[in-house]
Amino acid sequence: MKDIVFCSNNCFVLYSAAVQAKNSENKELVPSLPQSPMKDRPPKAFHQYSNNISTLDVHCLPQLQEKVSPPSSPPIMFPPAFEAAKVEAKPDELKVTVKLKPKLKAIHGSLDDCRPPSKKWKGMKWKKWSIQIVIPKGSFKPPCEEEIDEFLKKLGTTLKPDPVPKDYRKCCFCHEEGDGLTDGPARLLNLDLDLWVHLNCALWSTEVYETQAGALINVELALRRGLQMKCMFCHKMGATSGCHRLRCTNIYHFTCAIKAQCMFFKDKTMLCPMHKPKGTHEQELSYFAVFRRVYVQRDEVRQIASIVQRGERDHTFRVGSLIFHAVGQLLPQQMQAFHSSKALFPVGYEASRLYWSMRYANRRCRYLCSIEEKDGLPLFVIKVVEQGHEDLVLTDTTPK
Repeated sequence: MKDIVFCSNNCFVLYSAAVQAKNSENKELVPSLPQSPMKDRPPKAFHQYSNNISTLDVHCLPQLQEKVSPPSSPPIMFPPAFEAAKVEAKPDELKVTVKLKPKLKAIHGSLDDCRPPSKKWKGMKWKKWSIQIVIPKGSFKPPCEEEIDEFLKKLGTTLKPDPVPKDYRKCCFCHEEGDGLTDGPARLLNLDLDLWVHLNCALWSTEVYETQAGALINVELALRRGLQMKCMFCHKMGATSGCHRLRCTNIYHFTCAIKAQCMFFKDKTMLCPMHKPKGTHEQELSYFAVFRRVYVQRDEVRQIASIVQRGERDHTFRVGSLIFHAVGQLLPQQMQAFHSSKALFPVGYEASRLYWSMRYANRRCRYLCSIEEKDGLPLFVIKVVEQGHEDLVLTDTTPK
């Protein structure tokens, strides 16, 4: 009693010889089927099938005519991914249920190679985001800062502080307003009353040299010479940086020398484009930023005297946190009582000082200091001006 295996419509059906004998009684009611062509095939059978059906129920199989079973074929090894078929025998009926697991990988060279690949990441909770940037053709001019400021002002979406007042101080060498770039003319230094000079404009002048303490000497001398010298690049007066080649008369402003591509060296010398060496030089200086303490050496006593002699002043004289308002005066009859061995006490002297508050820690206030006359002797008055409080007046006969 041997079994016969048929492959039909992607499912496997097993027939036993005992079932065929029972069904042979009704062979007159069922038409005979043609004999299987497997007799002409070689004993070794090849079966091709596809497993793209998950669950299949077969009911009421046709009754087959009794015939001689063909030679037995070798047992077929099913893939381990398939579960065993559940078979339930009923009178005059055979039910076969086949349950398939997820599809296996296709074998190379089989019919499954031509199928489209399935979506590997289907059902995942994340998605891939792609960004595409389109650049318009033609020349694109980015907006300047002024246009951006006007646009933001129209929208009213930003809060900007009040604009800083423009710096109208002008360098007496290169005639440019305000502080320069750090790697360029650099910051402005005070030379005299309302007279300013860029640090590098003064430092790179031919007559000027720097002391170990950071003082720039002969700046006024370079200024007087520059008022008579014309720049080779911009053709304006005030040029003080000359070429160090012997008998070369080319002279430039410091900013114009950079624009003209002059070569600067670490020993504070400069060569014009006509005399500079070709290519790079190991002693060439390409960075001009000065972060050390540098100041212009001045005769401060003479400057203060010139301020006092001017009478009505249009400028405010300030030294640190001390602001000078008025110098006052002394009459001949007051000279005996209004001076000491170290200082003079002119009547009408007035200055203000920003200093630490007497009421609050870590807060500053204004102290207005003045000198008055009382009973032929000087009277020193200090008025404390602090926000949120009334002015406090302190007086004494000595400055201490």
